[in-house]
Amino acid sequence: MTERDLSQGDLFILDSPLLTEVRGEQSLMAYPFFALSKTAWKRSLIYKTDAVSIEIGPGPRGVATIYDKEVLLYIASLLVSKLDAGEAVAQDFYFTAHDLFRVTGVNGSARSYSRLSDALERLQGTQIKTNIEAGGEGQAGFFSWLSEAQLHYTKSKNGDKRLKGVKVRLCDWLYRAILRDRRVLEYSPSYFQLGPVERRLYEVALSTCKGGAVQVGLDDLRLQLGYQNSLKHFRHVMKGITDANAIPDFHIIMGDTASSATVAGKGRNTTATTVTITPKPALMSA
Repeated sequence: MTERDLSQGDLFILDSPLLTEVRGEQSLMAYPFFALSKTAWKRSLIYKTDAVSIEIGPGPRGVATIYDKEVLLYIASLLVSKLDAGEAVAQDFYFTAHDLFRVTGVNGSARSYSRLSDALERLQGTQIKTNIEAGGEGQAGFFSWLSEAQLHYTKSKNGDKRLKGVKVRLCDWLYRAILRDRRVLEYSPSYFQLGPVERRLYEVALSTCKGGAVQVGLDDLRLQLGYQNSLKHFRHVMKGITDANAIPDFHIIMGDTASSATVAGKGRNTTATTVTITPKPALMSA
């Protein structure tokens, strides 16, 4: 974002509208950084593998949700569009809520503006700690998605507030990842019509299936999506998703595979549920 000193005072120059497709950073697709909830999630989220460690702590309004992530996707898309155009970039962005709502398919009701205010508070309040490097650098300690988030209003003569714009400062970690690593992928326009689990499933598919079909264990997928309920419940949810063929650009099949195990010196046949994610032909030929 840039500022220009005019005779009327300092005015922010809008970074909106977004005129390109929506794009997101690949690490934020592959791993569970957001709560899969429409309501406030007040508990910490932890994801650990041999290679990746993520710890998410709630702020006063809870952990940032997968719906709050829409704001980050919009900001990331503005940043990438500037980079592609060869324009100067910075961590500060100033945009209209109207354009954010246009891109994400949200109506401009009073409730939508209230939800945006809550989302900005969660994005600023949520604390993230991870060993994933960004832009060739690692960092210890916690950070927030937005180090600054403000709604700028004007007032009419009768005292009514009118939202003029949204001013945010993107965190160093995500800014470096986009600016230096440039591991960004384009989202399907129908992403914003998906439910929370479907959104995460789409993101994991998009970030991991670039070379073709991928097979993953059901419980491993549950953890990678950040699904907090039981494996039994997740299996039920996944069955509904696979039956509905609800994920854009991907075919997803869930099935059981036979395996053998030794317990107390005795061989035992067991079954393990796996999920196969396959890009649709149109995506593979793109």
